[in-house]
Amino acid sequence: MFANVVIEMFKAGGPIMWPILLTAIVAVCVIGERTIWWIIQSARRDPETLEKVLACMERGDFSEASRLAADSKDPVLRMIWHGLNHVHYSLQGALQVAAGVELRRAGRFLTVMDTLVTLAPLLGLLGTVTGLMGTFTAIGDTELAVQKVTGGIGEALIATMCGLAIAIVSLIPYNYYSSKTVKLQFELETAATNVEVMVQAAKQRNGQGAVPAEPANQPAPALARA
Repeated sequence: MFANVVIEMFKAGGPIMWPILLTAIVAVCVIGERTIWWIIQSARRDPETLEKVLACMERGDFSEASRLAADSKDPVLRMIWHGLNHVHYSLQGALQVAAGVELRRAGRFLTVMDTLVTLAPLLGLLGTVTGLMGTFTAIGDTELAVQKVTGGIGEALIATMCGLAIAIVSLIPYNYYSSKTVKLQFELETAATNVEVMVQAAKQRNGQGAVPAEPANQPAPALARA
């Protein structure tokens, strides 16, 4: 019954309903993918290990810090591990690259969601215009004028409703996941600053001597994995 009502409304919405339907499908796929990704990332966060790693670095035990951070799924720990394994080359550059990769993962499809929020109401507005155009065209026709006028108004209202509904449904998760990405960025920047300060302090304590050597037999960080 409900499916029949939806199909009838879809037909009454006019040709513009096809691009609106495509927009709705993309919105559902993107929101679903982002929801699953963030749920998985939340389960991977490891604040206890992060505290241990920072404590080790504060003591100057960078080898132990690198060992604890190795193979972690936590994005902050991955960034720290990547930085510690490039400490003798370009610590700041390594941290920036690792943080950029993590933020790119977190911000994936945000541009698509932003586009959907803008595009869906515009498609609804286009359906409104085409529906009203059909209405005004039918006014001069005495034959079945009432049915054509009401059909055009119905087309305009249905297209507008669907476009606004898609925009509203997309806007809420877009803002939510944007805020989570900003929060992750702050955490990465804070951790990177702590690493740089602790490494610099270790250099000063050692008289510019050796800071932690790169861990032996450690694979390169898998930054390209999603």
